[in-house]
Amino acid sequence: MEIAKNIYILGIESSCDDTSAAVLCNDKVLSNIVATQQVHKEYGGVVPELASRAHQQHIVPVIDQALKKADISKNDLSAIAYTRGPGLMGSLLVGSSFAKSLSLALGIPLIEVNHMQAHLLAHFINDEKTDVPKFPFLGVTISGGHTQIVKVKDYFEMEVIGETLDDAIGEAFDKCGKMIKLPYPAGPEIDKLSKLGNPSKFEFAKPKVKGLDFSFSGLKTSVLYFLQKQTKENPEFISENIEDLCASFQRKVIDILMTKLTKAVKETGINQIAIGGGVSANSGIRNALLEKKDSAGWNVFIPKFEYCTDNAAMIGIVGYLKFQKNQFTDLATASKARYAI
Repeated sequence: MEIAKNIYILGIESSCDDTSAAVLCNDKVLSNIVATQQVHKEYGGVVPELASRAHQQHIVPVIDQALKKADISKNDLSAIAYTRGPGLMGSLLVGSSFAKSLSLALGIPLIEVNHMQAHLLAHFINDEKTDVPKFPFLGVTISGGHTQIVKVKDYFEMEVIGETLDDAIGEAFDKCGKMIKLPYPAGPEIDKLSKLGNPSKFEFAKPKVKGLDFSFSGLKTSVLYFLQKQTKENPEFISENIEDLCASFQRKVIDILMTKLTKAVKETGINQIAIGGGVSANSGIRNALLEKKDSAGWNVFIPKFEYCTDNAAMIGIVGYLKFQKNQFTDLATASKARYAI
């Protein structure tokens, strides 16, 4: 049987509050469309019910736009890859239901994807860069819902060797941002303001956690008590010190992350580091990793900004890798709000 030269994968991502569709020709991205939901800003966080309703509104036009931008017909597709989990169940169900229906209608294979694996495998998208991680490497997934250090031995052979015991790194940014009156999501705003502040101005607690695991709740509590004390003495303290507060907080978060990562490199002997997830767009974290590249000889892989946040191109590349191995799923496969790597 003659094998088709090109494999066209439609990727669908709907794990949280971004509806995204992408079309890949083999390992190259032809389109990557993302519809971001603005409704959650007034609530200071993602409201699951509103998120799933917005996905229902966005999914058809987003997929239509992805196909048009890729300049292919749905009949050209080889398979459909979708996010099975982890994520918000209502959001996941919108994406999986659409993927299953379209797969059935077109008579093409269905491929389920672990969202966290996809963040790490996004590095294998062919975007003209020559450098990709070599196995084994240490994957660092940092987002609003996850903080993990993963030993990646092969595309689908991964072992979590460290993870957060409480808040994820993105949650810490958003919750502390809320304390200093920043809009949601606070992470990008803290990053921007921190460039204008003194990172050594204020000192916050660094939680002591054994091994390679993380904890950010102690840092969050430290910031809370510090602000309560200072604003009692000076009600304008936050507005008068906003840049220094952001810089000091971000420095501490980076310190926590880099301490654990340095320990992981020492313990595993692996100095190839690939980051992924929304917080990997943070300039302070990127700079800290690049400094390690120079000072400690780490081989660092940082994704393009469009592949940091939730996007369907990363789902599509996993779909392509699984397609080559004939790793297909069926209509009975259930979405999973919790889905371990």
